[in-house]
Amino acid sequence: MTSDPTIGEAPVQQASRVDEPTLTVRRSRAKTVRLVLGLVIIALLAVLAVRLVMNSKLNFAVIRQYMFNPSILAGVRRTIVLTVLAMAIGSLLGLLIALARTSSSVALRSVAFFYAWMFRGTPVLVQLIIWFNLALVIPRIGISIPGTSIDWSASTNVLITPFVAALLGLALNEAAYLSEIIRAGIISVDRGQSEAAAALGLRTRGIMYRVVMPQAMRAIIPPAGNELITCLKTTSLVSIISYSELLGTAQGIYSVNYDTLELLVVASIWYLVCTTLFSIGQYFVERHFGRGFALDRGARSVGIMSLFNPRRRVTS
Repeated sequence: MTSDPTIGEAPVQQASRVDEPTLTVRRSRAKTVRLVLGLVIIALLAVLAVRLVMNSKLNFAVIRQYMFNPSILAGVRRTIVLTVLAMAIGSLLGLLIALARTSSSVALRSVAFFYAWMFRGTPVLVQLIIWFNLALVIPRIGISIPGTSIDWSASTNVLITPFVAALLGLALNEAAYLSEIIRAGIISVDRGQSEAAAALGLRTRGIMYRVVMPQAMRAIIPPAGNELITCLKTTSLVSIISYSELLGTAQGIYSVNYDTLELLVVASIWYLVCTTLFSIGQYFVERHFGRGFALDRGARSVGIMSLFNPRRRVTS
C-alpha cells in the first residue's frame, strides 16, 4: 500500500500578488501657467506685428531701401570696430586693475580702487564729452625728456579726433567695469587651488595664469559677454561727439529725407543682428571654458526662459 505524499502536509496556498505602486503623470500647475503665458505673449507679439505691418505711416519700402545702403553698412562696420577695440583695450587694462586690486600692495589697491570708483561713478556720456573737449584744458600733448633730444608735442585737437575720443571714453569706462568682473572671477577660485600650486613649486605668475585664471574664466565670461553687448549699444552715444557710427549715420540720412522712424528701425535691426552674432560667439566661448564641468539640468533654464521649459513631474 503506497502512501500519498500529500497527506499530512499543509495545503500550499498561492501567494497573493501585491500591487506595486503605479506612477501617474500629472499635468503640473506650473506647466499650465507656462502654456498660458506663452500663448498670451505670442498673441501680443502677433497683434504688435499686425499693427506695424498695417500701419500706413511706416514706409517699409524705405526700410528695404536703406537696409543695405553703403552708408549704413559703413556705419555698422565702424560700430563693430569701435566695440572690438574698446573691449580689447578695456579687457587688458581691466585685467591690470583687477590684479592691482587683489595685490598685497596698499598703493596699488588704492590706485585701482580710485580708478574704478571714478569711471564707474560718472556717466559715460560725460566722459566722452570731456575727452572730445580735452583741448580746452590741455592745448598741446607732448613728450619731453630733459638731457636728451626727445622733445615732441602736437596739438590736442589734432590728436584727439572724434574716433580717438570715442575710443578713449568707451575703453576706459569698460576697463573700470571689467576690472570688477575679472576681480570677482579671481576671488571665486578656491584659495586651496593657489596653495596647492605653490606647494608644487609654481611661482606667483604661474599660479595666476596657469591655475587661477583658467578656472576664473568660467565666472568671467558670462558678465563680460554681457558687457560686450552693452558696449555695442553704448557706441550709439558717440554720435554726440560727431563720430558717424551706425546711429550717427542713420541720423545724418533722416535729417535730409525726414524718414526718421524708418531709419531708426534700420539701425535697430542692425543692432539686433550684431548683438545676436556676439551672443552666439559668447555661447561658444562659454562652452569652451566650461568643459569638464557638468551643469545641473535644473539650473540650465534661468530667469523668464524657465517659464517656457516644460517638464513633466512624476508623482506616485
